[in-house]
Amino acid sequence: MTDGQPKRALPKLRRREVDGSGQDFVRFEELRPGLHLPVVGRPSLPGVELAEWCRTHRARVDEQLHRHGAVLFRGFDVVTPEAMDGVIRALADEALAYEERSSPRSQVSGNIYTSTDHPPSERIFLHNEQSYNQTFPARLFFACVLPSQQGGETPLADTRRIFQRLPAEVRARFLEQGYTYVRNFGHQLGLSWQTAFQTEDRAEVEAYCQRSGIQVEWRDGNRLRTRQVRRAAGLHPVTGEPVWFNHATFFHVSTLPAPVASALLADLGEEALPNHTYYGDGSPIEPQVMETLRAAYEAEQVMFPWERGDLLVIDNLLAAHARSSFVGPRRVLAGMARPFPWSEVAPVTDAPRDPPPG
Repeated sequence: MTDGQPKRALPKLRRREVDGSGQDFVRFEELRPGLHLPVVGRPSLPGVELAEWCRTHRARVDEQLHRHGAVLFRGFDVVTPEAMDGVIRALADEALAYEERSSPRSQVSGNIYTSTDHPPSERIFLHNEQSYNQTFPARLFFACVLPSQQGGETPLADTRRIFQRLPAEVRARFLEQGYTYVRNFGHQLGLSWQTAFQTEDRAEVEAYCQRSGIQVEWRDGNRLRTRQVRRAAGLHPVTGEPVWFNHATFFHVSTLPAPVASALLADLGEEALPNHTYYGDGSPIEPQVMETLRAAYEAEQVMFPWERGDLLVIDNLLAAHARSSFVGPRRVLAGMARPFPWSEVAPVTDAPRDPPPG
């Protein structure tokens, strides 16, 4: 700059988190007083790049997840698949493909999907993502691109509290036997086996099922019935706490709205239901037990309204999730990460009841 020339103002730079310092650039707080799930992470100053901050503070996010079960990052404007994928890579290496599908989803970009394509009028009950798989995602991610005009929340429930809330006599049989999940493909209800397994080749389906401990029965009309026995609970691999982690309630026909369940049973009969569950030995789960299970989930359910740009990160073992019915357009993206095998989840032995944590 030469003498006599006017000084040019320095450009305003966005302050960004790019190295190992700046822990206080994101603050964690309760969403509402006394509500431990989810904890909310907000930027403490403008311009914090969430993916960059997460890359150098992954352990801090994991600590919050292990304590609370889910973290809601709010104020970071995560509204594109690319931005969402960047955070997933920062926290969990890479997003996973959606395998052994049970819910209709559309691929948006890479391994980022729509959260679900179920009709807006349908409520989706609380569940843990792919707990019926021998390897399940340990991390779930949901990004709100467009919140609905009414409803459309993603309710959560702490699986530690669900476990403790259940009567010991209800838990005991599931802990001893697990549960059986029976699935019928080919009745034009639910997903086809071709969509669920992402192949047209029966041999590929059989090979996958053999690796995954799933019994296969091909039926007339290119229909398929599968049967798998899965555990109902385990000890969280980091916290050591018992968690109620299964699809026994979600896939039981009685969890559907009563008119839907009655119509399915009348039209198909129990043997041909798209999805149904039993005790691990194949015997029916009593109606009063199903009512107790659903009541435990409902008692622990918490909800919050989505805001555009929200990113919800869930420890899949510690928090079940759901979807409320809604009115108006809604766009929530979903991603899964950190494959974790059931074989590395220690079994839980029933113990004297403790008060629910938190």
